[in-house]
Amino acid sequence: MKKNFLFVALAASVMLLNSCGSSKDVPYFQNIDQVKYNTTSELYDAKIMPKDILTITVSTTDPKAATPFNLTISEPLSITGRVSTSGGTLQTYLVDNNGDIVYPVIGTLHVKGMTVRECEALIKSKITPYLSATENPVVTVKMANFKVSVLGEVARPNTFTVSTGKITVLEALAQAGDMTIYGKRDNVTVIREDSEGKKTFHQMDLRDANIINDPYFYLQQNDVVYVEPNTVKTRNAAIGTSTTLTFSAVSILISISSLVVNILRK
Repeated sequence: MKKNFLFVALAASVMLLNSCGSSKDVPYFQNIDQVKYNTTSELYDAKIMPKDILTITVSTTDPKAATPFNLTISEPLSITGRVSTSGGTLQTYLVDNNGDIVYPVIGTLHVKGMTVRECEALIKSKITPYLSATENPVVTVKMANFKVSVLGEVARPNTFTVSTGKITVLEALAQAGDMTIYGKRDNVTVIREDSEGKKTFHQMDLRDANIINDPYFYLQQNDVVYVEPNTVKTRNAAIGTSTTLTFSAVSILISISSLVVNILRK
């Protein structure tokens, strides 16, 4: 009995020591006092890419003047970001693989690589000739399907829709409930597909405050953020699996041994 107790105590101690990681691996921005901040005054704006879904609203002083440019559909479809009006749900525009949309009256517009502000300016310039000289139309463009996915060692892995079209890797992790204590802060991977379909894998060290200058700090639509488990989590998972198998095998052997002993006694 005493030997069994010592064995259990020793095993528990080993597991406890294995589960204790270095505290220096956990905090973010460990060198924040050494960071050289990017002094650019430009704010980040997402670029329109193929397969984006856009909502486009045109407003004029004469509501009838904007009607040809605000097509509606009679039956609402379940696509996030659609804008409802008194006349129905506004038509959305899918950016095709060439980066084009087909807009009413105007026809084909090439919008790939533009920000929403640039797209608004383009549409305004195209529709102005069809309006009276007194009209100054207001064009509003929004990305209806801007989303990012976060998975791995986070509290709530999920895909999140971004209504503002702007999100950082830190904000995405916050949406997912932050990393667990087992997540590797020094190896967070951003998986990205560009407008040409090329996929890239970019690793970030969130312990380094210089990530604020990283070109992947601001996420793009459809980015995937993956948090790798650290060695402690991997080791514990392996120990848990092997321990379960060992106990199962021992239980079977004990049962067989007890059966054999009972048979021999008879």
